[in-house]
Amino acid sequence: MSLPLQGRHVAVLLGGLSPERDVSLVSGEACAQALERCGARVSRVDAGRDLAQRLTELKPDVAFNALHGAWGEDGCVQGVLETLGLPYTHSGVLASALAMDKAKSKAVLAAAGVRVPGGGLFDRHEAAAGHVMAPPYVVKPNAQGSSVGVFLVFEGANRPPEALAAADWTYGEQVMIEPYVAGHELAVAVMGPPGAEKALAVTDIVAATGFYDYEAKYGEGGSRHVIPAPISPTITETCLRMAEVAHRALGCRGLTRSDFRYDPIKEVLVLLEVNTQPGMTPTSLAPEQAAHIGMDFDRLVQWIVEDASCPR
Repeated sequence: MSLPLQGRHVAVLLGGLSPERDVSLVSGEACAQALERCGARVSRVDAGRDLAQRLTELKPDVAFNALHGAWGEDGCVQGVLETLGLPYTHSGVLASALAMDKAKSKAVLAAAGVRVPGGGLFDRHEAAAGHVMAPPYVVKPNAQGSSVGVFLVFEGANRPPEALAAADWTYGEQVMIEPYVAGHELAVAVMGPPGAEKALAVTDIVAATGFYDYEAKYGEGGSRHVIPAPISPTITETCLRMAEVAHRALGCRGLTRSDFRYDPIKEVLVLLEVNTQPGMTPTSLAPEQAAHIGMDFDRLVQWIVEDASCPR
């Protein structure tokens, strides 16, 4: 019996140049193994500055983008793949660039009717000199993922994080500062092209430390995922619809994951960001939701490859 991807040559792009390199290596290897189980011939490509040359030499049928963070998730690698005319997975140049820029994506989402947090962009030195809004608030780089460089400033804090003014700060001169929304950390995966997008489920993420930072996301025992989330049917439906609207408004393709904060006491639900390259291990949020609706990891990875195209 033939396997679904038998005869396909897939280049899995992993690693890369961003602070999320280690996470991408794990995602990419999990996807590469799934593709091999589906019968594909897989080339693992650690995506460096020579990416175009490597892909020209390999001549794959399709590129599976398993990169996370800057360069791999912000439209840059997508531009390389478009230039090569190579079919690739996930979102295209514009959607990737928009989603990665928190300020610009918030403006697009708000215009589409999605509720997003307040706040805005501030010079990091200004933000380090004194509170630019009353605590509690969250400070995050404008164009990073995986909660890299994120700080929660608690109520009663005397000063902002000193790290914002550090000489070794590498996350850009402007930072996004938003009011902190207490309560649930929720996530919704969406599959499909704009106009045919489908939200899968709502996951409640319970961080061991109470704050879903990098360690909570990737450290052993850092968090647990509750699916379906223990929230009302009304809030569940609102999350699903808002994630679909966000996916469509940004022009996303393939698989995305929208992250929310929900305060049931104040009845505040906001969409924080859309991830165009969500984590891809069998226990990552999006694959867990696919499994919840009956699509196992190998089938999900197969679908992502079958959805690949160029242009995106």
